[in-house]
Amino acid sequence: MLWLKAFHVIAVVCWFAGLFYLPRLFVYHVDTHDDAGHERFVIMARKLYRGIMTPSMIATLVLGIWLLVDTWPAWRGQGWLHAKLALVVLLVAYHHACGVYRVQLAERRCRRGSRFFRIFNELPVLALFGIVILVVVKPF
Repeated sequence: MLWLKAFHVIAVVCWFAGLFYLPRLFVYHVDTHDDAGHERFVIMARKLYRGIMTPSMIATLVLGIWLLVDTWPAWRGQGWLHAKLALVVLLVAYHHACGVYRVQLAERRCRRGSRFFRIFNELPVLALFGIVILVVVKPF
């Protein structure tokens, strides 16, 4: 069980690294107007999203579900766990929104500016705070 938790935490860290960095790339991408810069950000975003973020998200979800199944009777009445799972669902939606913006930017049809992406970039930080507090403190 400890190995499973360790690999789950590693996957979460890798996923969050991408969730923090990809929207920052979007900030720089929308401020780039030359073709070489555009292509560079398209490649960087694609490799980050497909090569690191998505596999890390899948590993996080698979390992997390495995942990839930193995320990479900002990956790089923814990409100903090349900709140954490709700935040994870929001993170999955955020991940997919990043994928949509990545494609829009690659195709030069994104109408969002750098200010939007600067704010958008902070959303996973809020989720991380909530998840860590819920898991460590277990307030309810």
